[in-house]
Amino acid sequence: MASQGEDDLIASKTEGYKVGEKKTVEEYAKLDQNDESLNRWKASLGIATGAPLAVTPGDTRRCVIQSLALEVDGRPDMVIDLTAPGSIESLRGKPFIIKEGAKFRMKATFKVQHDVLSGLKYLQVVKRKGIRVGKDEEMLGSYPPNTVDKPSYEKKFSQDEAPTGMMARGHYEAVSKFIDDDDHTHLKFEWSFDITKEWK
Repeated sequence: MASQGEDDLIASKTEGYKVGEKKTVEEYAKLDQNDESLNRWKASLGIATGAPLAVTPGDTRRCVIQSLALEVDGRPDMVIDLTAPGSIESLRGKPFIIKEGAKFRMKATFKVQHDVLSGLKYLQVVKRKGIRVGKDEEMLGSYPPNTVDKPSYEKKFSQDEAPTGMMARGHYEAVSKFIDDDDHTHLKFEWSFDITKEWK
């Protein structure tokens, strides 16, 4: 049975939706080769276009989250390079600073390798003093493996606005994860942020 925190990070399901049969990139490329509209759709996804990106031997991950950034209007992006050793473990202890009322968005840079990644989602639960104050779920989409011409993907999340007022200011803890249609977790991490009266 999942813990309370794990229950918070379960993706919603669309009733009646069934994940389609898994196919390799080669199978998608050969699928209905004479269907012009299907060929345009495959090309728009990058299937059968460009040389495949080299994969580190022994790396079986299908999705590699390379960086996370906090975009705030009028300020430089706050970027965390997740490929650096210890970066994920240090996230919780180094909070993002967000000025109350500021409009911001998260941005993820990632690469897909080996096979098509279907239905990538971002889930996030935010707590303050142990009480859940927010839960977000964002569909990021489906992606073919990266190529030499397109070595990574970048996805900007929906814009959000920091709460305002004395009661909203303070420290917040968050748990986030990237998950796909197969309920495979590609990355799960804890992080934190502080809502402040002014930028620091």
